[in-house]
Amino acid sequence: MTHTGSERPEASRARKGAPSGLVVVDKPGGLTSHGVVSRMRRLAGTRRVGHAGTLDPMATGVLILGVEKATRLLGHLALTEKEYVATIRLGRTTVTDDAEGEITAVADATGVTRESVDAGIAALTGPIQQVPSKVSAIKVNGVRSYTRVREGEEFELAARPVTVHSFTVRDMRRVDEPEDAVGAVDLDVTVVCSSGTYIRALARDLGAGLGVGGHLTALRRTRVGPYGLDTARTLEQLEESCTVVPIEQAADAAFPRWDVDADQARLLANGVRIKAPALPDGPTAVFGPDGRFLALVEEKDGQVKIVAVFPE
Repeated sequence: MTHTGSERPEASRARKGAPSGLVVVDKPGGLTSHGVVSRMRRLAGTRRVGHAGTLDPMATGVLILGVEKATRLLGHLALTEKEYVATIRLGRTTVTDDAEGEITAVADATGVTRESVDAGIAALTGPIQQVPSKVSAIKVNGVRSYTRVREGEEFELAARPVTVHSFTVRDMRRVDEPEDAVGAVDLDVTVVCSSGTYIRALARDLGAGLGVGGHLTALRRTRVGPYGLDTARTLEQLEESCTVVPIEQAADAAFPRWDVDADQARLLANGVRIKAPALPDGPTAVFGPDGRFLALVEEKDGQVKIVAVFPE
């Protein structure tokens, strides 16, 4: 496509603005989640862009962005189930629990058996208490954990409850590194887990449990809630066509649906707590008789509790 003058194509699209909704990005490696948000702000022509669930710069895959009113959905989408494919290297421990950090310990992992790996994975599956990586964005007394690490501070992070729904090995192979005579073993794995689970912490803990250490060498998020790589678009594709999932479609896909009549819609819009039907646990998306997405609600003591409203 030919563009005349000095105007960039994304600048032209930005002035038109983007409707409220979600953008499902296939994030490239080497770019921060905030960097992706900055690119989308230019494309959408608005500062009201945020993301649900940070991906480390090394990681690739599904990153959910909210535009305009849909930014209010992000905190709820961030709590949904996530799926990853990853590679764990056994026999090497790093300061960051991933390939971006300095190696701090080396061990021969070639004696590790598939049976011991399976047992180690079983111990890390289900509801577990996980200590996040110290280079995570978790705040300790108001300061990011990774900032404390950079400043050389000694500290410990508390374990947090997370749920690993499934943790499976797709391949296990020996890795001989020319610069090191001590053999390593790579595991290609798939993990389905709750929000707040750190995959590099799983790699660290699996390696530690096997007595050889471990870290993450590759990570790709393949799904966030109902949104997978099949609906994700690269930044290059979004430069050509800034595709936004309309907020009604996004809410319908991500949450249980409750269609209300005009009277119920009016009462909810005015903040009136009406009698609730049998709603499932967690947020439910409310739609008016015209199909418009009105609010996220929850049931409390038989009545509707409004979580967030989405006025026109």
